[in-house]
Amino acid sequence: MRCFQSIQGIHTSGTKVETIYVDSGSTDGSPEVAESFGAKVIVLKTDRPTAALGRDTGWRNASSDFVLFLDGDTILDPDFPSRALKIITADPTLAAVWGHLREIHPKASIYNRILDLDWIYPVGEVDLCGGNVLMRRRALELAGGYDVTLIAGEEPELCCRIRSHGYRIANIDAPMVGHDLAMTRFRQYWKRSIRTGYAYAEVSRRYRHTENPFWSSERINNLKRGIFWALSPIFALIASVLLQSVLPMILWCALFIGFSLRSSLSARWKSRDALALFIYGMHSHFQQIPICVGQLQYERSQRQGKRKSLIEYKGNI
Repeated sequence: MRCFQSIQGIHTSGTKVETIYVDSGSTDGSPEVAESFGAKVIVLKTDRPTAALGRDTGWRNASSDFVLFLDGDTILDPDFPSRALKIITADPTLAAVWGHLREIHPKASIYNRILDLDWIYPVGEVDLCGGNVLMRRRALELAGGYDVTLIAGEEPELCCRIRSHGYRIANIDAPMVGHDLAMTRFRQYWKRSIRTGYAYAEVSRRYRHTENPFWSSERINNLKRGIFWALSPIFALIASVLLQSVLPMILWCALFIGFSLRSSLSARWKSRDALALFIYGMHSHFQQIPICVGQLQYERSQRQGKRKSLIEYKGNI
């Protein structure tokens, strides 16, 4: 409801707005809410709902030359559509324009606090975008739209194909949406990171033997770092027991803190909050473990010939 209210409040400068809501099997009355705001409602009938399927269905049912994708847990800035539309119409090489996404309640939990910094991205030409973005319809058509078989990583994969057609993607210095992560439990944090790993593995596999091995370096780096951070404390503990000394564990803790501090310093352009930066630095290394687990889960699914359903960290998990 907050998302639809924010859509109604946008400053369009006379531009006609067509609102389409794609529902993926919700049970909370969302289609009725969408209808009450005058949106065209499309209810998907599928046993494997994904964000990619929802987005792809949405833009294919739209009539405009430009499509603004929004997640239901976001609040749109009233000035972003007009700003982004002005920029993308002025440059025919631009396929997508997005802006700042920040958490609505960054202090609600430690997870909200650190992942709020994750949303901060350098301004300028970039290789990819997130789920909230203004896109050129022609670019979507040339790229073939979203890959509806993906359960995660659908925007980066689409952006890779869009850029292969000579288009560019821009992140502008303007507020775009407020986001409600609503993450209060460690299990949610863990599952979200697993989804990231699954996306790395699945998307990189498709480009592994191409001229553009997209996400291959990220996949390999994560496997190395994830395995290291998962096994190194175990080895340190074993060494402490064998040597009857806490020194190996102390050295491991010093190593982890040192790497975290280095990551915190490299991310200091994102915030002036020293504590938040340090926690973010710890997160950047610890998250490598569940991301690695996600990659391994994908490989196991491939060997077993199974298709994994959506990995969702919100709701009843």
